[in-house]
Amino acid sequence: MSDQHTWSEDLAILQSLKDDLLVTNTDGIIVRATEKTGQIYDVDTKDLIGKSVYDLEKEGLFTPIVTPMVIKERKKITVVQTTNKRKKLLVTGIPVFHPNGELIFIVSYSHDVTELINLQHYLQVLEEDIERVKSELDMLRNKHLHADGIIANSEEMKNVIDTALRVAEVDATILLLGESGVGKSHIAKFIHNHSGRAKGPFIEVNCGAIPDALFEAELFGYESGAFTGANPKGKMGLAELASGGTLFLDEVGELSLINQVKLLKMIQERRFFRLGGTREREADFRLIAATNRDLEAAVIEKTFREDLYFRLNVVPITIPPLRRRTEDILPLIQYFLSQFEQKYNRKRTLDEAVIHRLIYYEWKGNVRELINVIERLVVTSSSPVVTVDLLPEYINRRYDLPLFDVHENRPLQDILDHVERQVLLKAKRTHKTTVKMAQALGISQPSVVRKLKKHGIT
Repeated sequence: MSDQHTWSEDLAILQSLKDDLLVTNTDGIIVRATEKTGQIYDVDTKDLIGKSVYDLEKEGLFTPIVTPMVIKERKKITVVQTTNKRKKLLVTGIPVFHPNGELIFIVSYSHDVTELINLQHYLQVLEEDIERVKSELDMLRNKHLHADGIIANSEEMKNVIDTALRVAEVDATILLLGESGVGKSHIAKFIHNHSGRAKGPFIEVNCGAIPDALFEAELFGYESGAFTGANPKGKMGLAELASGGTLFLDEVGELSLINQVKLLKMIQERRFFRLGGTREREADFRLIAATNRDLEAAVIEKTFREDLYFRLNVVPITIPPLRRRTEDILPLIQYFLSQFEQKYNRKRTLDEAVIHRLIYYEWKGNVRELINVIERLVVTSSSPVVTVDLLPEYINRRYDLPLFDVHENRPLQDILDHVERQVLLKAKRTHKTTVKMAQALGISQPSVVRKLKKHGIT
């Protein structure tokens, strides 16, 4: 009677639980089950008692079963189970041991995670849709950028363009920073073309090319008879010519301290006098300045005025050097190659080895140097295919892949495989993903994966 009383009490306690709970012995026979268990599997709970979980799995009531896993591992096991009604259950099985260490029962409970899994699937699909839309937007964005002659596949250059577009909407003064040849004047024109002053003039002033004595006359203009040799009719200055548009002061770091003072006064007051004139004139232009100098260091060295620096440095934009934009090199090569093919009416194709050397060259002269090299290749090549022997010697000399001597009797394929592996290794060190590697190398992402596998690069 004692055992029967205990059995009844256990059953009563078990049935009072609102959660799903199922108990099997080590043969997989169900000895206990709550009402909730029957509801989950859409059967009468009484019909489960005495049934084998192995038979129920064969009948398709649920799969997989956790009982044999717990018996084998002798520890708590959790699996995702599918019912015959396509529900998804997170089932956990727990071993119950006799005091002597013998496994006697397996207790399992579950949680319906159908909605969570559906939500996860929905979020995954949504994420894929977002990535697809983002990709399409990037394609449209790049299409518009190409119309402006700008290549921005690298993250650093994308950030530059995004900042340029944001500040183009307002008239704040912009200071473009970067090494010589990175394209500061091109970005300045890009900002102007996307600003509210796009229909106005874009006046570029190379501060390093104007003699100190003529800077004031060039920038502000002069009246008739202002100095010997002056135009009898006088001359409008560049600041006036930029009215309603953009005044771009390139190489502003080359200005003398005297001319820095004159420029500062005009920026502060937005007014000036022509040389020899008595009528004050207004300066209605958007100011963009650029330099390849470190102006902060120049301020410390007292070669550049601190007050002018702060006037110019309202919105600084640093354009990265080409060696940090390797994703952009191949598209730039293709862009300029197309430009010069049209200009010189010559169809040219760059050999794959040429492309590799151009991609991994340091480009200390940046985009300007790249333009010069591509033009040189187009005009000097007598064959439709441009080979490495036409590259400038300094590029071939700095190319870090080993050259092979034909007298080594190495098969051509071995040499090509070695070169390909070196290129892939360098690309992998430079780029974080196979997608970016593919963009830099000018091949598809599956090709990159296949080649990495071929050369055993993980």
